[in-house]
Amino acid sequence: MKFKTNRAIVVEGKYDAARLAGIVEGTILTTDGFAIFKDKEMQQLFKRLGRTQGLIVLTDSDAAGFRIRHFVTKLVGAAHVAQAYVPALPGKEKRKAEPGKEGLLGVEGIPNELILEGLRTATAADLPLPEDGECPQSISYSDLYEWGLSGRPDCSEFRREFLRRLGLPPRLSKKELLEVLNILYTRDALERECEAVHQGSSETQKEPIK
Repeated sequence: MKFKTNRAIVVEGKYDAARLAGIVEGTILTTDGFAIFKDKEMQQLFKRLGRTQGLIVLTDSDAAGFRIRHFVTKLVGAAHVAQAYVPALPGKEKRKAEPGKEGLLGVEGIPNELILEGLRTATAADLPLPEDGECPQSISYSDLYEWGLSGRPDCSEFRREFLRRLGLPPRLSKKELLEVLNILYTRDALERECEAVHQGSSETQKEPIK
């Protein structure tokens, strides 16, 4: 049975996110390692999600992981962050030729039951989800396609402008984008934003060449 939470879970990298996807039902975002230190758009997204629904920070147990954990916590505010920890176990991930600098397993290499224990402990004081565990999404992948945000040959430029307008990071995957939009916006609001971007593009095309 998957762990379910209304909070967004923040991990370090894509392999951690892939690992959690199999045992967690919820929004999973990455810091892309130390990239979060300079990525202002992702920082703003973390702040918005923290205020809207709260975060769970789940990083490796080495010094780098704690550095990222402390940065995100200070950025978002401790009141909006639940701290999930995994034990410091020696070893290396199967995909790596050599262990990390401190010889410890990262989140991706930790047994499922220990990851789940850390998540449950971090959120023990949270209100329970409804019994069916459903978190309805009013916005779907089909909507992203209809609005011209994915699945079309010419969607890249429109998507970049749309994300810029909303102040969202351009590196969001389609799955991350869908989850974030469902958290932060209503369908009507997004339809208005899409229309505004389309109108802006049309007006730009009509301008005479100087």
